[in-house]
Amino acid sequence: MLNSKFLKLTFYALPLAFFALFYFYPLAAIFGLSFAPEKHLDLSALAKLTDTPYYLKTLWFTIWQATLSTLLTLLLAMPGAYVFARYRFWSKNTLKTLSTLPFVLPTVVVANAFTALLGPRGLLNQGMMSLFNLSQPPVQIHHTIWMILLAHIFYNYSVALRIISGYWQNLNPNVEEAAQLLGASPIKVFRRVTLPLLMPAINAAGMLVFIFCFSSFGVVLILGGPQYATLEVEIYRQAVNLFNLPTAAALSIIQIIFTFGLMRVYSRSQTQMARPLNRQSSRSLQRPVKSWRDRLIVVGNLALMLLLLGTPLLALVLRSFSGANGLTLRYYRELFINRQGSLFFVPPAEAIFNSIAFALATVVLAALLGMISALLLTRETHRWRGWLDALFMLPLATSAVTLGFGYIIALGRPPLNLRSSLLLVPVAHTLIAIPFVIRSLLPAMRSINPKLREAAATLGATPRRAWLAVDWPLIQRALLVGAVFAFTISMGEFGATLFIARPQTPTMPVAIYRFLGQPGALNYGQALAMSALLMLVCAIGFIAIERFQLGDEGEF
Repeated sequence: MLNSKFLKLTFYALPLAFFALFYFYPLAAIFGLSFAPEKHLDLSALAKLTDTPYYLKTLWFTIWQATLSTLLTLLLAMPGAYVFARYRFWSKNTLKTLSTLPFVLPTVVVANAFTALLGPRGLLNQGMMSLFNLSQPPVQIHHTIWMILLAHIFYNYSVALRIISGYWQNLNPNVEEAAQLLGASPIKVFRRVTLPLLMPAINAAGMLVFIFCFSSFGVVLILGGPQYATLEVEIYRQAVNLFNLPTAAALSIIQIIFTFGLMRVYSRSQTQMARPLNRQSSRSLQRPVKSWRDRLIVVGNLALMLLLLGTPLLALVLRSFSGANGLTLRYYRELFINRQGSLFFVPPAEAIFNSIAFALATVVLAALLGMISALLLTRETHRWRGWLDALFMLPLATSAVTLGFGYIIALGRPPLNLRSSLLLVPVAHTLIAIPFVIRSLLPAMRSINPKLREAAATLGATPRRAWLAVDWPLIQRALLVGAVFAFTISMGEFGATLFIARPQTPTMPVAIYRFLGQPGALNYGQALAMSALLMLVCAIGFIAIERFQLGDEGEF
């Protein structure tokens, strides 16, 4: 009996030990180096943040751009959520899958897509210059706040669409119909009845979108230019360009505290979404598109969605095949040629192999640790469940740049000398992927009727046998969804990988960033070609997610 309890505790301690070694230990190392370099506490870097207007402006910019991005995203996603919640139409699931593709793409690819569409050499400017015989690009929004806002809407639209539509499609419309019978106009019904019922989902979606925009890195770094910086971008500049670790660590602490508070609010919104309502089957509440009004609503919203989400991706692909003399495969061929004789040149096949190898290792680690963590949250904890749930979400609230730098400092000496190890990249990716695996598993695990386990125990099954016979068949698809999430997240991770990937083994996002950092049309074209290849890999992965998804709702 004692041995069984020991094995059980050891089993559940695995994810906690992983977080202790690869999350808290690196953060403690970088904070110690930053705030106690001579073994004496020195908080002057934190004080500097409040004394220097530049850092206060950076925090203010981070907050207001995230707020505006969130409001615009919700405003554009609400009509689409209504269409997907209340109508049945052909290719609905396919369109929903395509709408989610931007979210799993790396921010480097998203930035490239908008540059290919709206940049000085983008398709829109080239087309207008050719059509109207202009000498200068008419659309001058590159390196402006408008480019950042558009990219954030593009990136997070599907988050709001899925959360709100998944909640909306199961709300019973009887209350709305009763209000209409009492003489309320459609606008009044929406404002007084529907909107209050939707607020838990809107709050949850808004909070999650705000968190992603608040910690934005690649979009702001590439599209914003040197004049714009979120906290995440400023952490990168202070740590890499200026090697000012105390200031970078101080900014990281501010970001962790701020984002962790936002996640607590998000968790409460999730709890409100889980409250029982008078809900019905979504299929019974959806109606076919029949009248001209229905067609106008559905077609208009789908056209807006395809314009918003499809044109940047289409522009990226077209630009990757466009040369000075028309369509060409030159940029794809040039990916395999080292014209500058660089010692760090890596053919795209090797970059793709590196990304896939790291992603597969991430899948194994994240699936195992995520499943144990989900079991811990559903089977074994009571009073500490909320705190453990928040702990497992912490990587989403932490600067990937800070974490990557922490790995360089903490894991470059005994007892964990992993600085030159290839294992470091999948470890960092696993930390970021675990929250998504947990969120994929929790709905399936919480939906299992405990009476099934009791029945298995009554028939003489051991706990292990009961889990294999009852739980495992019911969570297999959810675990597969989490595994594919881990794969696509690893393929696109950029912030931490930029720090810890070895020069000889870059991933595809790092290779894209290298091309963008070099002048010339050829390097830009190669970045587009590599981005198109990465987009193809991510698309295949997310189609796999949709194939095995357990319904439309989930923890995210």
